Amino acid sequence: MKKHYLNKIFEPQSVAVVGASDREESVGGQVLRNIRESGFQGVIYPVNPKHDTVQGMKAYASISDIDHPIELVVIAIPAVAIPQVMRECGEHGVGAAVVLSAGFGEIGKRGQALQNEIVDIARTYDIPLVGPNCLGVIRPRAGLNATFAKSGVKSGHVALVAQSGAFCTALLDWADSSGFGFSAVASLGATADIGFGHVLDYLAVDPETKSILLYVEGISDARSFMSGLRVAARLKPVIVVKSGRNESGTRAAVSHTGAMVGGDDVFDAAVQRAGAVRVLTVNQLFAAAHTLASGTRVEGPRLAIVTNGGGPGVMAADRASDLTVPLAELAPQTIDKLSEVLPAHWSHSDPVDILGDADAGRYKAATEIVLADSGVDGLLVLLTPQAMTDPTACAEGVIEAAKEANKPILACWMGENLVNEGRERFAAAGIPQFNSPEGGVDAFGYLACYRRNQKALLQAPTPLSKHKEPDVDGARLIIEHAMGERRYTLSSAEAKAVLKAFHIPTSPSINVNSAADALIAAEGVGLPVAMKINSPDITHKSDVGGVRLNIREPRSVRTAFREMIDGVSAQCPDARVSGVTIEPMLDRPHAREIMIGIAHDPVFGPVISFGAGGTAVEIFADSQVALPPLNEYLSRELIRGTRAARFLKRFRNLPEADIAKLTDVLQRISEIACELPEVQELDINPLLVDEDGVIAVDARVVVAPPKASTTHYGHMAIHPYPPELETSWQLPDGTDVLVRPIRPEDAEIEQDFVENLSPESKYFRFMQSMDKLTPLMLARFTQIDYDREMALVAVINEHTPNARILGVARYVSNPDRQSCEFALTVADAWQKKGIGRQLMQRLMTVARDRGIEIMEGEVLSQNSKMLRLCENLGFRTVHNAEEPDVVEVRRHL
Repeated sequence: MKKHYLNKIFEPQSVAVVGASDREESVGGQVLRNIRESGFQGVIYPVNPKHDTVQGMKAYASISDIDHPIELVVIAIPAVAIPQVMRECGEHGVGAAVVLSAGFGEIGKRGQALQNEIVDIARTYDIPLVGPNCLGVIRPRAGLNATFAKSGVKSGHVALVAQSGAFCTALLDWADSSGFGFSAVASLGATADIGFGHVLDYLAVDPETKSILLYVEGISDARSFMSGLRVAARLKPVIVVKSGRNESGTRAAVSHTGAMVGGDDVFDAAVQRAGAVRVLTVNQLFAAAHTLASGTRVEGPRLAIVTNGGGPGVMAADRASDLTVPLAELAPQTIDKLSEVLPAHWSHSDPVDILGDADAGRYKAATEIVLADSGVDGLLVLLTPQAMTDPTACAEGVIEAAKEANKPILACWMGENLVNEGRERFAAAGIPQFNSPEGGVDAFGYLACYRRNQKALLQAPTPLSKHKEPDVDGARLIIEHAMGERRYTLSSAEAKAVLKAFHIPTSPSINVNSAADALIAAEGVGLPVAMKINSPDITHKSDVGGVRLNIREPRSVRTAFREMIDGVSAQCPDARVSGVTIEPMLDRPHAREIMIGIAHDPVFGPVISFGAGGTAVEIFADSQVALPPLNEYLSRELIRGTRAARFLKRFRNLPEADIAKLTDVLQRISEIACELPEVQELDINPLLVDEDGVIAVDARVVVAPPKASTTHYGHMAIHPYPPELETSWQLPDGTDVLVRPIRPEDAEIEQDFVENLSPESKYFRFMQSMDKLTPLMLARFTQIDYDREMALVAVINEHTPNARILGVARYVSNPDRQSCEFALTVADAWQKKGIGRQLMQRLMTVARDRGIEIMEGEVLSQNSKMLRLCENLGFRTVHNAEEPDVVEVRRHL
């Protein structure tokens, strides 16, 4: 219930400006002018050791000379002088700092050392630090403009967070001239301390912010970024634009998977998984924010188009194709109904061309009929002002039809003077309207993308499959043995053994070192066979003649062995050759070749890749990537995003492939990514998929010692659902209780739990009167980030329609990650049965195991039962002098 730890950055009661000046061209002088002219109502302290007054205000020689509390310090002085100022801030008890100055990490090692020094000082004194090398922060509602931008900033409900100060100044200038307002603006610069994740965490619960715009140049802490982005995107639309899209990304991978995975597509996958929407341009950034902030939502991706001109309809359809937004297939009965009200030569398909002489009645009827089609998820209505057209009346017809609709309608009245009134009518009716067909389709694409990504956000996969656990220890021993021999590319046999440990079907293979042994092995597995060179130094065997297929004659086996060894040795004289593997030639005439792999992204860690396989995998470039962990839904979405997905369906003489077995393999690959941080690269190419299942024909695994991490899944950007925390417990009366982490699908029983609490219990928990959780609160409570927080629920009748929550205990980590704040609630009818004690003891164990040292909370003084429980659990109580009705409780874990 405390104020957010960034509150002193965005809503300080006092601000000191270090480097304040009278000079017009001075950064500190401009900051001071902006703070004064923006209407800041708090106390302002100019700091300049060379002057007694600055801009008519008393100036102080240093922070130490100010005798009053300071909540925010804005620093605009040369970089070398800043460490001393930061020490003064720490000793003075300053609440937060913004460093505008450049000359740090961006100039090289010396500047980086200076940057590290000021961050160390800030963290030592628990001072949140924004920057360095940033524009600053703006909070219009608080009258705070702590930047050196010269544009005015109006108040609004959209927050802007950007690394680039130049981007911010350009955007603020545009917004000022366009009358666009912001709830908050934060230019983060180097993100040396406070990064995207921290600011997103603040904006997620900020009542002034309805949607969030992000401009990203690079991510330094993927776990923090994903945590903050997922928290914010659960509660309000987040739209992201990233520069440097066409950079290939930093990677050393030479495998097929590594070649197919670049930095930008991984970032795209991260945004999708976080439930946000990514756009490519600044125009799209504001269009998406406007569309999503309007509250318009869709239930599916199928778009219908109604138009009075064929050309605009085709333009809209083309744009839909570009965005892979499917046009709706109108049902026969819909076409029949349209034929009753439209001229005989209407288009009879989507786009629905109602012809150039369409009047308001025709628009109204077509809109109603198309929206009633169950195969339509949204409608874009287009109009061109032709000679016989009344744009305003037609707009009224669409508005009238929209009143009874439960699906979104978007409008595009093309032109200017003739259609202005119609656009105004749409705006007044709350119907999003656009100037071009492409703009309307883009807007629907944002809605469809938002829905799809929000569904991905709701997924909480476990790291391991429940139906058949893998042999993780066995696989790790194979890897450790190889690394012990200083081998970092597993042999073919070792790679397949790792796959088998995770229950991935593989073709048998025998390694041989002579032509005679090759013949024996071939007879053993049965002719025909495939022969492949076995070398840790050769990634693509076929490129050097290291693969021979469909060898049917015994004599040919020995000949192929000698030719392969000699040929490879000639082409790659320095390559270590461990022999030749003999494998049965699989007879699967309906098989499709698929590539599945793991690559290591330098920012987001392990990434899973899926696409068409074979020797020409890079040429076809048909792959999609996803961040682990995966479940069945996420696996199917990964497949759906590739062209190979269509080839897996029934095609000519080919029966449909076994998609269920394919998704199972993807989940098994996800297990490897989760449980084996040593795996840097993994290729299964090809994985044969047909109606009878899947089999991995060839595999390559590259390993390396994992980076040190204090947590089990510290190498991953997204923490999996932790099933290891699930435990059973029995009440004294024999009632079986399951204690487990909360999941997104618990929303309904969580709402029931809160609604059935007594007014007193609700007040004790939330410190205010309330009847039920709002949708935002419900999402915040059930869709948690298992890395930065934990909520344990005590549940009875799990997996039945009568499932009920008896109690909830949760903690949220503080920014230092060494302390946390907790809350506990037990249903009134189930109190005095030991449930609260059990939940708290287990919660404290989880927090301690995750490196948290202190657990603290706030309890109302009249909540005697909670205070008594806290005392019994070893908490120390401290009465709050500022709030006598609140008791602070604290315990070292």
